[in-house]
Amino acid sequence: MSKRNSQAAKTAARERLRLEREKQAQRAKIKRQVIVAASVVAVLAAAGGIGYAVVQANRPSYWEGLKGDKVVAPAHTTGTDGTTVVIGKDTAKKTLKVYEDPRCPVCAAFEQTVGSTVKKDIDEGKYKIQYIGGTFLDGDSLSKGKIGSRGEGSKNATSAMGAALNVSPEAFLEYKTALYSKQWHPEETDDKFKSDDYLIKIANTVPALKNNTAFQTAVKKGTYDAWALAMSKTWDTNKDGVTGTPSFVMDGKTLTTSDPNQPWTVSEFNSAVNAALKG
Repeated sequence: MSKRNSQAAKTAARERLRLEREKQAQRAKIKRQVIVAASVVAVLAAAGGIGYAVVQANRPSYWEGLKGDKVVAPAHTTGTDGTTVVIGKDTAKKTLKVYEDPRCPVCAAFEQTVGSTVKKDIDEGKYKIQYIGGTFLDGDSLSKGKIGSRGEGSKNATSAMGAALNVSPEAFLEYKTALYSKQWHPEETDDKFKSDDYLIKIANTVPALKNNTAFQTAVKKGTYDAWALAMSKTWDTNKDGVTGTPSFVMDGKTLTTSDPNQPWTVSEFNSAVNAALKG
């Protein structure tokens, strides 16, 4: 091989090596750019995600958003925002205030034990009842601005009870009994009443509410949701000094059992009511 050819071969080899190095450098540059771009996108996405999470965390809940909404009161109610719910014969001279929370297990126990006695007393005109529903087991205290920290079942059930009341007082009482029954009442920590489908399923055991389109539409649309909050505020700001459920007040006096640590029995309830009626 001549020196000329040998030199040309070396020059060509160096040129190929230079071109290969340039290609590698170019690929490395592109790779770095892709990594940087991906990192920027990831940072922006994370920031956006955090921002979205912050926005969502600070958005008012559905129930908080109802504050200030116009209240649609069910039929068979009176008073401000329809929060006075009195059931019984007009001839009954006295009214028993009944303070309850739909999720309250002690209220459920009372209904299962004494509920039929209360219904009999109402039917016989022994007294009327005024129902006052609270939602404190959801974590609510409207006067202190705390809403929904532990669920929404009490509010949702109260709204459904409003839909039942709109059908009739009898439907309301029967539905309340069904909600508190052993079959349907959940554990206190189980927020089952937040489900409209579950509330409708229970309602289908009540003749007046079974497959009742108007009732079901009201539950699903939340027609009486704002009313449920208004009712809860009535409970929260009550002037009877009630702080727990169930509580019973007649003529401004709270009915008590001989042993406050024991649940109500029919005998204890009858004694307390009869004494209040005489007082």
